[in-house]
Amino acid sequence: MVDLGRRSAVLAGVTGVAIGAAPGLLTDRLTARWTGGVGLVRDRPDQPYAARAGDVSTDSAVIWGRASSDSRMMVRLESNGRRIRSVRGPWATARTDHTARVVLRGLAPGREHTAVVWFTGHDGNAGRPQRVTFRTAPIHPAPVSFVWSGDTCGQGWGINDALGGLTGYRLVADLQPDFFLHCGDNIYADEPMDEHDEDHYGNRWTNRMTDAVAKVAETLEDFRGRHRYVLEDRAVRALYREVPTVAMWDDHETLNNWYPGEVITDRLDEYTIERRCDVLAARGRRAWQEYMPVGPDVLGRSGRIYRKIGYGPHLDVFCLDMRSYRDANGHNDQTDPERSILGREQADWLLREVSASTATWKVIAADMPLSVATKHADDRDSVAQYDDGVPLGREHEIARLLSGFRAGRVRNVVWVTADVHYTAAHHYSPERAAFADFDPFWEFISGPIAAGTFTAREPDQTFGPEVVFAQGNPSEVLRMSPAAGQQYVGQVQISIDGRMTVTLHSVADGALWSRTFEPQTA
Repeated sequence: MVDLGRRSAVLAGVTGVAIGAAPGLLTDRLTARWTGGVGLVRDRPDQPYAARAGDVSTDSAVIWGRASSDSRMMVRLESNGRRIRSVRGPWATARTDHTARVVLRGLAPGREHTAVVWFTGHDGNAGRPQRVTFRTAPIHPAPVSFVWSGDTCGQGWGINDALGGLTGYRLVADLQPDFFLHCGDNIYADEPMDEHDEDHYGNRWTNRMTDAVAKVAETLEDFRGRHRYVLEDRAVRALYREVPTVAMWDDHETLNNWYPGEVITDRLDEYTIERRCDVLAARGRRAWQEYMPVGPDVLGRSGRIYRKIGYGPHLDVFCLDMRSYRDANGHNDQTDPERSILGREQADWLLREVSASTATWKVIAADMPLSVATKHADDRDSVAQYDDGVPLGREHEIARLLSGFRAGRVRNVVWVTADVHYTAAHHYSPERAAFADFDPFWEFISGPIAAGTFTAREPDQTFGPEVVFAQGNPSEVLRMSPAAGQQYVGQVQISIDGRMTVTLHSVADGALWSRTFEPQTA
């Protein structure tokens, strides 16, 4: 652990250079330049998008930024109006698409912080500073909240300035959570946009267009362009300035329903440069890593996307990667118990870490629901397959996890996810299940945050889910755009005494469903 009080920090996995009062004075001069105190400096490195924070814990945070040209990232940390430290970060160059990050460690827990971010060129000219606020997790019982959703700019629905942009992100900001959990599909790399469109409910749509969204992503630059496109939205930038992110990934960061080893055999008129999903996924992952505020343990070729985010004594969040380690799609009805969607190493990690957690609530953030099967019978992308009997295919892996939680007497496990483009509350019980070796639990679905809305489905009954609440597109055959307001986010609020309230919201109608849960202690 590196203590900022000792004038040091860890920057993108390497030791950074701490600097004293001079950078603070420098940023004051920067502000003066942009407010008329000093003449403008030409050719300064600007920040075209909002800086942001991510993976905030009790004593650390990742600060991310992107420069307009080769320059060095600088961060000044403040709390309660007091300067704590200034840190010289890494160089932002074309190698990382001019993105950079600083990992601040040794922070005080349970405290509001502000990071002032700017970039300085080779000539010493400094660009416009941006401010990012975040609150570190508490070490003593305290109220905690987060919001989750997923699925951004899908089905051809991008940034519609006439609508106010990506309005789901504005809803998240209005709820003022401690952090925003994005459960994947941060981009839709495989779905081109047209400038003008209309949904089947009569809502006309005009997309803000860039070269990156007009075609499928194949090159690294294509994938980067998709991430830049989302950051052009005003509501997204406003959210990131005030709310830190926990980022996951799923299929559309690469290609719909892809799996390792797959080769594209259709859409050959669109994929003319690269059709190997392993190559596309490597490029998509690199762009995701460059543009997400994630720490050094998630970066690099061998870095794991799945990880645990501890947010005080009441909450641990376990972020899964249900994309990188799965076996091939198919009918997903094998009796072979070794079928996998997490992979043995990740599944073992999840069982071990959830079982060892001392947090009141263990929230498992999944890429997709446990019991909602994808439509194509010969290309099942999901855990389930609509066979209500004993576990088959990838359900074996989930069954082992649920049995392990029961054997270890793990209490207060909740699953949250997005992916299926509607919102729902599912209660799982062995009394209704074909497989009964598990304790009852809840799964909550909420999304999309900025994409087409789909119809709610009846889940596979292998694990006995009951649909307590669901809302989505009332028609399975009619396209619904975000203009209808059925964009969904879920909210978790944990009180100081450990009670958890889950609320499902839509942009159009606000709170749709809510319930408070008392934690089990034995």
